[in-house]
Order: sequence, then C-alpha cells, then structure tokens
Amino acid sequence: MYVASYAWAIPQEDGLHATTGEPFVWALGVLPIFASFCSLGFIWGVAIAVRRQWQSGRLWLSAACIWVIAVAIDFAHH
Repeated sequence: MYVASYAWAIPQEDGLHATTGEPFVWALGVLPIFASFCSLGFIWGVAIAVRRQWQSGRLWLSAACIWVIAVAIDFAHH
C-alpha cells in the first residue's frame, strides 16, 4: 500500500478518470511477494513428488484448486 500510494491520483486535480501508473507500481510492488510464494509452492510440490508423500500431495493439489477458483471468481467480478 505504501509503495502503491505514490501512484494514486487525487480526483479533484485530474478529473474522475485520471490516468496514472498505479497498476504498474502495484504490480512491481507485489511481484517479489508473488514470486516468493510461487517458488515456495513449487518447492513444496517437488518435495512431495520426490518423497512420494501422496497424502501431502492431495493437500497441495487442493490448495492449488482453491487458488484457481479464487482467481476465477476475482476475474469474474472485474
């Protein structure tokens, strides 16, 4: 939020639909967090496959499915 606040436009200064770089600032701020969680999930999945712990694999797959459903719902509302 702190980093993204630099791109916020004041509606009174630029009109109702101001063009700013907010999406780009937000994406660059979130990218390291997103990459670290994707890496952690990938490492977890590889560890499950190497150790053949299929009970943990079910949990991993269910977590992945829940994320896919959450993203689909989010995109449906935008």
